[in-house]
Amino acid sequence: QVQLVESGGGLVQAGGSLRLSCLASEGTFSNYGMGWFRQAPGKERDTVASISPNGENTFYKDSVKGRFTISKDNAKNTVYLQMNSVKFDDTAVYYCAAKRIGNHSPGWDYWGQGTQVTVSS
Repeated sequence: QVQLVESGGGLVQAGGSLRLSCLASEGTFSNYGMGWFRQAPGKERDTVASISPNGENTFYKDSVKGRFTISKDNAKNTVYLQMNSVKFDDTAVYYCAAKRIGNHSPGWDYWGQGTQVTVSS
C-alpha cells in the first residue's frame, strides 16, 4: 500500500506562486505515473496535470497550461506541481494520485488526502 502525502498548500495572492509536493511512502516510484487533481466547492474533481512514470510525457488541463508545471523526482519519491500566475479560480483542494504501470483503466491506484489552495484577490 502506497501512501501519498501532499504539502505546500496555503493562501496565496492572485498572480503569485505556490509549489505543491507529494511524497510517496514506498514502492518503486519510477513504476508510477502521477497526477494532480483538484476539487472546488460544489464542483466535481478534475485532472489538473499528469506525468508519465519516466517523467517524459505530461498532460495539462487547458486552463493551467503555461502557468502550472508538473515534475517528478524518482530519486526522492516526489511529484511537484509548480503553480505560477495563480488565479482565483485555482482555489480548490488539490490531490495527488498514483497509477501503476500496466493499469490502463481510467482509475488511479492511490490517492493523497489533499491540500487546500486558496487564492485571494
